[in-house]
Amino acid sequence: MVQSNFRGRTASEFMEWLTPSSLKSLDPYHSTLSVLLNEHGGIIDDTIITKHSNEAFYVVTNAGRRDRDLPWFQAKLEEWNSSEKAQGGPVEMEILEGWGLLALQGPQAASYLQTFTSFDLKGLTFGKSAFVPIEGFNLHVARGGYTGEDGFEISIPPSQTVDVAQLLSKTPVQLTGLGARDSLRLEAGMCLYGQDLTEDISPIEAGLAWVISKERREAGGFIGAEGVKKVLKDGPSKRRVGFVIDEAPARQGAKILSPSGDHIGELPLILFILPGSIKYLAGAITSGIPSPTLGKNIAMGYIQSGWHKKGTEVAIDVRNKLRKAVVTPMPFVPSKYWRG
Repeated sequence: MVQSNFRGRTASEFMEWLTPSSLKSLDPYHSTLSVLLNEHGGIIDDTIITKHSNEAFYVVTNAGRRDRDLPWFQAKLEEWNSSEKAQGGPVEMEILEGWGLLALQGPQAASYLQTFTSFDLKGLTFGKSAFVPIEGFNLHVARGGYTGEDGFEISIPPSQTVDVAQLLSKTPVQLTGLGARDSLRLEAGMCLYGQDLTEDISPIEAGLAWVISKERREAGGFIGAEGVKKVLKDGPSKRRVGFVIDEAPARQGAKILSPSGDHIGELPLILFILPGSIKYLAGAITSGIPSPTLGKNIAMGYIQSGWHKKGTEVAIDVRNKLRKAVVTPMPFVPSKYWRG
């Protein structure tokens, strides 16, 4: 992950131009999921923004989008600081190069971390953060994560990362990689950039309209606002939904087909013509796994509007065999965030 700080007298105004989120009303040391949008309203990246004050924001973006995000941030900073909008003062960006970000996740995360600090973690509910003393280290700790479980994300200076990681990885903690995280985030119905989100997808299509408040939808004033307004007005042509699939797991790119000769709207592409059967292309899978928790094959993907309703049966092409699937609400596994 890439960690950055944005500071300045007009930081709140800048961040509300940079993203569609309502950050001025966000309390200090509270976080929100947000998106970075291109001029057409497509998603450049998803991000977690933590407000430390009206003049200071801590932003976490995806490492895989570093080469796209950082030049874009810099260009937008230059545009802002050279405009009348920055008359109250410029905004500066600090990239926290080499900083570690440790995600301590799971039902025992809070009780385990509590043994290392005098800070009462019960008051640190989901979406809040604080600087927490941990065995002599003073670290930025945010309650949350990308697993659907209770947990913490801990930001660590480069010189302390290894020591803190070793300190917090004692029994019963188990070190896990991105494969485990990917299973958990999909069970929780969370998106992965590059698969479920791209620059050609609107936050409305992605089911992320909730990150844009009603006030901001109406007022605009953020990059990509006109593109978002158009999708809201016309309605999304496709929608991100969940699926439970019979027999075999579907992976990224698997085609979603109508279960019969039915189609929605204008005549779509005919993909299969079988004896007595015509199948129409309805969408594509973006993420899919056999769920370790549920013992079922789950997936998410984009399907043509009209086919997106709960309980709709479709067919999915899994390695040239059609498998029955049902549109299923997400999350597949209920989230267990600590809300107090």
